[in-house]
Amino acid sequence: MSARPLIGVTTSEVRQPHDTRPTEQGEPPQREMVLGLRYLAAVELAGGIPVVLPPLEVDAIPALLAHLSAVCLSGGPDLNPSAYDTRPHPELGPTEPWLDDFEIALARAADERGMPILGICRGAQALNVARGGTLHQHLPDITDGSIDHRQTEPGECPTHEVRLAARSSIARTLGSLYASVNSFHHQAADQLGADLRAVGHADDGVIEVIEGTDRPHVRGVQWHAETLVARDHHLALFADLVGAAKP
Repeated sequence: MSARPLIGVTTSEVRQPHDTRPTEQGEPPQREMVLGLRYLAAVELAGGIPVVLPPLEVDAIPALLAHLSAVCLSGGPDLNPSAYDTRPHPELGPTEPWLDDFEIALARAADERGMPILGICRGAQALNVARGGTLHQHLPDITDGSIDHRQTEPGECPTHEVRLAARSSIARTLGSLYASVNSFHHQAADQLGADLRAVGHADDGVIEVIEGTDRPHVRGVQWHAETLVARDHHLALFADLVGAAKP
């Protein structure tokens, strides 16, 4: 049996003590990192071994990446606009600049090593910023309201379509020029980073997919594909990441 590649998965959601309900036999509430188990299940289902990456000091990144074969940048809170030299919007959500610094540095280090990268929601935004791009901080300011990018339906329920560029690698991976996706964000890529192109759009013009033009298997999707892997289209994103990884 061939070795299964180790796929690093970032975690960027911070849970504060006041957001935690103490249990009678549990530990006292404390500041914690949170990662949805769906990311790990998706990587495992695709044939990889997921490894959760804690946000450490930036100088620990080479050691974290040393034994990994690919990286999945997970979803989470808004990126602080200081990461791309912009003032905060009034609708900006809570941010963790120290965590942004780590994740962006990790994305750049993985990129420099030539590792396959898949960004999910915030992870796609972090990938764009890591390559020098910027973000729209609040989509209602720039869209016509025809699509609700903060759906109330569960993550397993697609709520809108994404059109994919005909000659894009993601269209080949998914085997289609359309993807039915969920939507849990109010930010998205604006100016694209170096050697990135937009290859998927919602009908209201929001960029939903970016991919690298300088090397393969560098990709970010704005939807939460990890909750949709019961559908072959979305599992294919993780299968492509794992298939490109070298154990």
